[in-house]
Amino acid sequence: MAFHPKIKVFITILLIGLFELPIVVRSVPNTNVSSVLCNSGVYSQGDPFAISLAYVLSELEAVTPSRQGYDFHNISPYPNAFAYGHAACNMNLTSPDCGTCLGAAKKTMFGTCDSRIGARSVLIDCTIRYEQYPFDD
Repeated sequence: MAFHPKIKVFITILLIGLFELPIVVRSVPNTNVSSVLCNSGVYSQGDPFAISLAYVLSELEAVTPSRQGYDFHNISPYPNAFAYGHAACNMNLTSPDCGTCLGAAKKTMFGTCDSRIGARSVLIDCTIRYEQYPFDD
């Protein structure tokens, strides 16, 4: 089957144009909940642990999306009530999407584990955890 020369030129230009288009794929983080675990111990708002925890969670949300591999462990600098934390995101996410996912994980964690001395929220694309003691994830 022979094509008219003008059709051949049109098809060639069309194919070249399609292959020259930049391909941009953007996805949103999957924030569906896999699990939420809460420590049975609690702290009060006046407890120094509350200050340490606020520091740790703020750092986890701010630093994890900028870390290579989206994986970050930290500890609060307040020796009277240490808090330890870990956060990680799926490496296929963009940095802003990692931050969005961690915000959703934190919200889910506090919705279930408010005022607990330890908690973990595992979403499909990220996880966040804090404890009153050191741990390895």
